Amino acid sequence: MFTRVARNNYLLILAAVFAVEWAWLAIEPYDRADWALENALVVVSVLVLGLTYRAFPLSNISYTLIFIFLLLHEIGAHYTYARVPYDDGLMFLFGFSLNDTLGFERNHFDRAIHFSYGLLLAYPVREVFIRIASVRGFWGYFLPLDLTMSSSMLFELFEWGAAEFFGGDLGMAYLGTQGDIWDAHKDMALASLGALIAMGVTAAINLSLQRDFAAEWNESLRVKIFQPLGENEIKRPGRKRPRLKG
Repeated sequence: MFTRVARNNYLLILAAVFAVEWAWLAIEPYDRADWALENALVVVSVLVLGLTYRAFPLSNISYTLIFIFLLLHEIGAHYTYARVPYDDGLMFLFGFSLNDTLGFERNHFDRAIHFSYGLLLAYPVREVFIRIASVRGFWGYFLPLDLTMSSSMLFELFEWGAAEFFGGDLGMAYLGTQGDIWDAHKDMALASLGALIAMGVTAAINLSLQRDFAAEWNESLRVKIFQPLGENEIKRPGRKRPRLKG
């Protein structure tokens, strides 16, 4: 049974802003086929968030972080990630070239988005873990980091598969390696770094606000089942639940 959820005007504003940006950037993208491919997961994600809102509403912080990531992703989908004119925008607004200043020889917008994936989405993942799996202490920080790293790897495999399936210019536009043979490795490393920073900041905030932070951390690492599992559990008569420590 669904619990009654109060109307979230803030979330409605986020949804409206995203809808406007999505519609605007859907007009004459650089590569319509690549835009459609890039938006496939966006459509799925938005549907999941909408369908689960009544049963499992997230915090405004999590919705905001997801919102920012989707805004950035839509920019990449419109131009294709390898062609986002961020340097031209900086030259127009501030009169300096980021690429020249930092010695970049490629378009690094895709790198920024992979970093943002970890930085912005690790916290919503943490909220899901805590509220559904009741993880605490160390695991409340490690598991979001672990899932962010593994999902980043899965996305790189998905990109590879899509590029192989579609081939040609569409496959190359979606893959977006820009000639870097280590592109996938760097993308995964940046996503991992972003998630590590997000969990580090979250831990630092909780350390300052949560009086039992150290006790909860220690408890999460305490052994709770004495007996080995695996073949020992399979052979145990009656398959009783292992005895918990304490």
